[in-house]
Amino acid sequence: MTHASFRVHVDPDRCQGHNRCYSVSPDLFELDDLGMSSEVGAGMVPAGLVSQARLAVANCPEHAISLTEPPEINPEINTEVQP
Repeated sequence: MTHASFRVHVDPDRCQGHNRCYSVSPDLFELDDLGMSSEVGAGMVPAGLVSQARLAVANCPEHAISLTEPPEINPEINTEVQP
């Protein structure tokens, strides 16, 4: 399994259905019956598809796509609350 290092998201209020994101990366985006785009699944971007995700962000004329890096989780930090 490829480690996902970024997350992509399509803002449904901004998407106008140009489908440029789907054209450059059909593995990361899907279209609904009206032609509006959304991210596939939870939007996790495999390391090998980050350049395609960046290309989709750059090609969206409505600036509806965001690409974020999830915060790093440090397994050495204990987040459990002690009584």
